[in-house]
Amino acid sequence: MLSFWRKQIFGFVAIGCALFVLLTAGAMLFYPGGTASDPATIGYSFLTNFFSDLGRTQARNGQMNAIAAPLFFLALSLAGASLIVFFLAFAPFFTRTWLDRALAWLGALAGIVAGACFIGIAFTPMNLNSALHTQLVYLAFETFTAASILYSVVLERERRYPKRFAVIFGVFAFLLLLYLGLLFGGPSIQTPQGVLIQATGQKIIVYASIISVLIQAVGARQMIHDPKRGSV
Repeated sequence: MLSFWRKQIFGFVAIGCALFVLLTAGAMLFYPGGTASDPATIGYSFLTNFFSDLGRTQARNGQMNAIAAPLFFLALSLAGASLIVFFLAFAPFFTRTWLDRALAWLGALAGIVAGACFIGIAFTPMNLNSALHTQLVYLAFETFTAASILYSVVLERERRYPKRFAVIFGVFAFLLLLYLGLLFGGPSIQTPQGVLIQATGQKIIVYASIISVLIQAVGARQMIHDPKRGSV
């Protein structure tokens, strides 16, 4: 029964990843316009608008963001919830030694905090509370980085788990570290060039996050009753 529910959880996570892409794509279609460097633009620019722009109650061009904002709220809340349940269901795979258990649950704790931060971001639109919104963004990616590093180690140590999943988490952790460098030390969004670089970097890391978690969820679901490896 426990294995059944864990399989359902990983299925939910995969669906949550797909819905995030669909809901944010829909939100992009309805965003009125305006970027951090040019409030006069019309519609959503994939390379110069941030994901957070979708969640603003008022778009950067001054118009009400009545359709995109609820879609983004739902997408980000679902993504955060998916991340939380993923790590809760993923950590019990790793019980071979006390070190594996400790690393897995430390990684899960970091991942759960990241998921909670993404939900918090959904509840704090940038135009209503920019300070808290920004702090939650920083904390979300910092803790997600920690979770990815820890799980790349845990997966490498687990003999029954295919090593390709450790590589995926390792590559993702490296991308997150690069993004943190961009986030904290990259160009300012007060210039058009800075907006382009920061917004593009954000798109890359967000979609890398979705792909990484999706692959891990599908792989974990298959590993629960893998006839070649035994039930985990």
